[in-house]
Amino acid sequence: MTRHRSAALVGNPNAGKSALFNALTGARQKIANYPGVTVERKSGRLVLPDGQPIELTDLPGSYGLHATSPDEEVTAKVILGKHEGEASPDVLVIVLDASNLEQHLVFAQEVIALGKPTVVALNMIDLAERDGLVIDPRALEQALRVPVIPTVAVRRRGLAELSAAIEAAPERAPEPQHAHITQTERRVTAHAIADAAIVSETATHALHARLDRVLLNPWFGPAIFLALMFVVFQAVFAWADPFVGALEDTAAAMGNAVQAALPESLLRDFLVDGVINGVGSVVVFLPQIIILFFFILVMEASGYMARAAFIMDRLMAFVGLSGRSFIPLLSSFACAIPGIMATRSITDPKDRLTTILIAPLMTCSARLPVYAVIIAAFIPNRTVGPGIGLQGLVLFALFLAGIVGAMVVALILRRSVTKGKASGFIMEMPKYQLPRIKDLAIGLMQRAWIFLRRAGTIIFTITVVLWMLLSFPRAGEGQSQLEVSIAGRIASGLEVVVRPIGFNHEMALAIIPAMAAREVAVSALATTYAVGATDEDAQAMELGDRLKSRWTLPMALAFLAWFVFAPQCLSTIAVARRETNGWKWPVFMLAYLFAMAYVAAGVTYWTAVWAGL
Repeated sequence: MTRHRSAALVGNPNAGKSALFNALTGARQKIANYPGVTVERKSGRLVLPDGQPIELTDLPGSYGLHATSPDEEVTAKVILGKHEGEASPDVLVIVLDASNLEQHLVFAQEVIALGKPTVVALNMIDLAERDGLVIDPRALEQALRVPVIPTVAVRRRGLAELSAAIEAAPERAPEPQHAHITQTERRVTAHAIADAAIVSETATHALHARLDRVLLNPWFGPAIFLALMFVVFQAVFAWADPFVGALEDTAAAMGNAVQAALPESLLRDFLVDGVINGVGSVVVFLPQIIILFFFILVMEASGYMARAAFIMDRLMAFVGLSGRSFIPLLSSFACAIPGIMATRSITDPKDRLTTILIAPLMTCSARLPVYAVIIAAFIPNRTVGPGIGLQGLVLFALFLAGIVGAMVVALILRRSVTKGKASGFIMEMPKYQLPRIKDLAIGLMQRAWIFLRRAGTIIFTITVVLWMLLSFPRAGEGQSQLEVSIAGRIASGLEVVVRPIGFNHEMALAIIPAMAAREVAVSALATTYAVGATDEDAQAMELGDRLKSRWTLPMALAFLAWFVFAPQCLSTIAVARRETNGWKWPVFMLAYLFAMAYVAAGVTYWTAVWAGL
């Protein structure tokens, strides 16, 4: 039986291959999996101008013939004719995104160098023109030595010309290149080819290119990223201060109103000490949460976040990871749960496991209330330079400590239990654009609602339970309620363990419910000191004033160091168990994080004491 001729669409992800495949084959398609793998195989029938059918296959997107994922492995084997029971395609159709020409030309050179009959489909040419980019297909054809056909798949433009080029391709195959060429050399060549093929570009497009030259620079890029992060943490304190003060005044007024309206009773203590002081002490940090997420959303919407991942690839490679790990770790600044789930995009299993294990070291937004209340109480609100506040500087240092800790742990893990080399990293750069005010508003409303819902459910429940454990059994004459209560007795047992690192009875009590949710440490302290207050003046004191009256600066710094490294909430541990298919690695995570937290708090406390702080 005569074998039908065959062709395959190849190219980077997001080049528009699927749209072009659908336009060329219509309903004449079938979908299955390649033998032995779960990679989807799409094939269909294309009728050429001479009336002869040809089998067209849409290969998975790939960045190179040296596979780093199952998708890329299938593509490489099919192109090279090494896939079991399947001959190499007679014609290769390279699909390029015209608006991202330089990036896509790197893989195109590698395919053309094989010397197989090849056609280039310069796809999405209309979007390139919309972005102010005019490309000369003939100049591109001359540089690549294969036919180049401009196409717009979704509008069926250029399909007839592409079919004719596929029909004629076997008669004009390019000469194979046997010389070894590195990826760096291909990138340099791709840049030169793209420059020669671009006839004109708008000022906006040229500006974006200049921005990339600065923001993606291996020296300027990381410095700019760290400077932006520094500004973010300065703003978290400077911008939020008046709003936090207003919420604190509101909470105090509510507490006073309840005390005035109700006679002295267990119900009044519950409402004031358990609900208003407990939950209210966390809610007042909503402005700081909103400011933090405002900056994160702006960086995502503007296209900068992907570039931050790209420039951090060098640092990640130093510790044995790749830039693919950066996005999940960056997501963990919001919450480690989506950060751990985002590791599914990491193809290397050891890379993925390492990223999961270090994700809790990223300072999630739940830690922000803990940091904010301690910093506001013990760090003076003064400047240490033009526009540089000491409180914001300390907050930045805490976030930086988590990042440095994560990198050190990754370095150790990649040379021991998850030993392996860093994998390559290529990603598409989104276009720069101004964030839409509506999108930012929706995003901030969603984040605020998540925080408030958490305060009204998890934090409220834990605070109420803690209040009950602190309130019963009732202390007798001359006894301390904090000592005789159920929670107090539990804390007394833990205090023996944490006293060497500078923790007192109340601090030992606060770290227990914080395992359920980080923010609860603040409400636990507020509730504990409210229940333990012996007079109305003490009850009326704000949490920061209570801390200053009971803690020393070395104790406060040790508490901050503990929360930089202490294990995440129980929900994070549960997600880690699900993503690693067992308890082995979550237990390992808990053990090393507790050890780091204990050592860091102890070193911080005794260093501060030695320094006379």
